[in-house]
Amino acid sequence: MNLTQQSECETYRAIVLDQNRTALLLAPTDNGFLLPWANVPRWQRLAENLTAAMKSNWGCEAICLFAPDAAASASHSSGVNYHVLECWNHAETRDASAKWVPISSLSEKSFQDWADYLAVQRSVAECNGYSRGTGGPFAQLGWFRELRRWAGEAILPLGLQLRGPFCQFNASPSFNLTRFETDGPAIWFKAVGEPNLREFPITLALAQFFPAYLPPVLGTRPEWNGWLSPEIEGTNLGETRDITLWKRAAAVLAKLQIESIDKHAQLLKSGSHDLGTTKLSDRVLPFLDVMGRLMDQQTNVPPPVLSRKDLAFLWDHLQDAICLLQELGIPDTLGHLDLNPGNIIVTANGSVFLDWAEACIGHPFFSFEYLLEHFRRAVGVGPKLEEQFIASYTAEWSPLVSAAAVHEGMTVAPLLAVFAYAAGSGMCSDHERLREPKTAGYLRALTRRMSREANQLIDRRSPCTS
Repeated sequence: MNLTQQSECETYRAIVLDQNRTALLLAPTDNGFLLPWANVPRWQRLAENLTAAMKSNWGCEAICLFAPDAAASASHSSGVNYHVLECWNHAETRDASAKWVPISSLSEKSFQDWADYLAVQRSVAECNGYSRGTGGPFAQLGWFRELRRWAGEAILPLGLQLRGPFCQFNASPSFNLTRFETDGPAIWFKAVGEPNLREFPITLALAQFFPAYLPPVLGTRPEWNGWLSPEIEGTNLGETRDITLWKRAAAVLAKLQIESIDKHAQLLKSGSHDLGTTKLSDRVLPFLDVMGRLMDQQTNVPPPVLSRKDLAFLWDHLQDAICLLQELGIPDTLGHLDLNPGNIIVTANGSVFLDWAEACIGHPFFSFEYLLEHFRRAVGVGPKLEEQFIASYTAEWSPLVSAAAVHEGMTVAPLLAVFAYAAGSGMCSDHERLREPKTAGYLRALTRRMSREANQLIDRRSPCTS
């Protein structure tokens, strides 16, 4: 592997335990044992790549459990990452280069790299803690066998049985995303933890109220905050530039939002963010106060630092835009603060929307504005294509809202959609995240985007005076 390839991968050493937590999968060498290892491409799914490497390179069907406490190991100083896995099926390996070794027989001298021994000790201790019920359910040995048993029972009434391979895509003690093949359509299991716990009740509520727009829920595990759904046959919008499919997704989004108009109370109760105009107005000043402090902390220029005068200007135009929305009388609806094409499956008859952790109740055009931004990146910037795409969405609103109101609402949506995302996602009220340079920089960038959008509004309309 050349240096470029190495820089695009991260090395992981796998601490693979047997089902009884008594043996470890190790590679013997003349100088001691090595942990099985794998090079995982950066920015790709760790669980998917690591489990595939364990199977293909080491002959072991394993499931990811957790990353050991890096602060108590040598992983950071050595530049090597560790991850704990369980051999879920059986404790045998087909690979002659690896074998199972009793943990009780191991000492520091047993390993070629002393850091591996420290990582193993730390991981076994953590695993013992998880087995006593501390932490999340997916760090405990045996959870995958229980998941397969439960999923198999859940799909029996549908005349389906688990068949063939599976793939674990995401893994942590409290989050999970796994795809199972069956003798029919594939099924997906998803479970969520903090800070996305709301996605569980929101998903159940949306699937109940809007079954045409979400995958059906085949079963739930409330103690895991998890649910089972069938794979939807269709085209992931993130994988196509077909304008016809994009227009269909936009039209279906409007239909879903219109159907949600009378479901505000139920959706808010399920955990959806409240981003109605009154709530948005109340959040402007606290948000800009935070941004004033973050702007003061910026050390590099460019990008430009917004002054307090700039932020006061932005306050005026945010409040003015919110005032206009209130006058227009366009009803609040279900929204999606993370509406990207990867969360949309376009089917033969409509579209299905996924990943509702950031569901909200607010102005409908905000969600469309997020999708429009992705449209420009994926399909390209062109006046005719963009007009067609916008028209496919706004046409659904014509029986309810005047053309003038739709035009005015679309005019202020670019500014307020950015604000709704920045203020509604909770980033600006999370003091721990605000201390992270990446989060602070991202919020500053969003605020500069708002400032540009506010400047572009000046010549488009007269201020709201009510």
